[in-house]
Amino acid sequence: MSKHADSTAEVLLEKRGGAGIITLNRPKALNALNISMIQQIYPQIKTWEQDPETFLIIIKGTGGKAFCAGGDIRAITEAGKAGDRLAQDFFREEYMLNNAIGTCKKPYVALIDGITMGGGVGLSVHGHFRVATEKTLFAMPETAIGLFPDVGGGYFLPRLSGKVGYYLALTGFRLKGRDVLKAGIATHFVDSEQLPTLEKDLIALKSPSMENIADLLNAYHMKSKVDQEKFVLDEHMEKINSLFSANSMEEIVKKLKQDGSPFATKQLETINKMSPTSLKLTLRQLREGASMSLQDVLTMEYRLSQACMRGHDFYEGVRAVLIDKDQSPRWKPAALEDVSDEFVDDCFKPLGKNDLKL
Repeated sequence: MSKHADSTAEVLLEKRGGAGIITLNRPKALNALNISMIQQIYPQIKTWEQDPETFLIIIKGTGGKAFCAGGDIRAITEAGKAGDRLAQDFFREEYMLNNAIGTCKKPYVALIDGITMGGGVGLSVHGHFRVATEKTLFAMPETAIGLFPDVGGGYFLPRLSGKVGYYLALTGFRLKGRDVLKAGIATHFVDSEQLPTLEKDLIALKSPSMENIADLLNAYHMKSKVDQEKFVLDEHMEKINSLFSANSMEEIVKKLKQDGSPFATKQLETINKMSPTSLKLTLRQLREGASMSLQDVLTMEYRLSQACMRGHDFYEGVRAVLIDKDQSPRWKPAALEDVSDEFVDDCFKPLGKNDLKL
């Protein structure tokens, strides 16, 4: 059975051997995720989960540049401005898909070769296995566009070692290649030229268990000699853990200023470019998400997504970064101290009958 194996389709869904294979197929758009792709992937995962002849699910991207560079932000921006339902439906359905991946009973293998950001992280990080290559480029860059690291970022980021998740969330720092593994985002590292063979071997497994799949991935991982190298953030971990452990954004900024090292100064410069509203929402999202289930995090994030759709900074951030590309967003409020606790509280409030139900 090779369902949707039409090479022009935005997502290809096919069954090969014991594996269900999802291929993101918008290479010109770096496989950015739109709502029609979500609406095809979600029911297919649910079907394969129930199918006794499907033993694992593999997700990958085409084009060689990206696994998935994120959600289709332009479409959401236009919808939000026009008061179109897509601004609600996109987030609701995307987070339902993130949850389906996080609760999937079948082994789920994401081949995160190339750019993997935002929505692309949501399609991979909640699954059992995430295979990075030397071409992987990971980031959660949302604070730069007036959003927050959603798709379950409030769940996986605070669970990374020390305060590294807070650092990645607030600064949008990009991790490359082996460092995606070292940070705990990926579970395995394989040289990109090995991926076709790895995929063939995964498909050829006969009624594999989770353990059989782990063994195969481990065997490939061992060939890459990745474990002999240092993590890019190693030398800064002590600073990251102390500077990003503060309870408020104002306090983090104060600590960075007091520290005065080249590293701290660089982080301060980056943070100063981000939306003050996004920074405050993100810090609270991670602090609360640290002790919540994935389902409760996604429900919280849906509330935040709708607060961003009602606000100013998301539209302004998208304009400055993606549309006009002048990289000079005019945030409102423009300073952290002008983003009140009351405003932040309001963004986290339940939406009654409009809440995300998982």
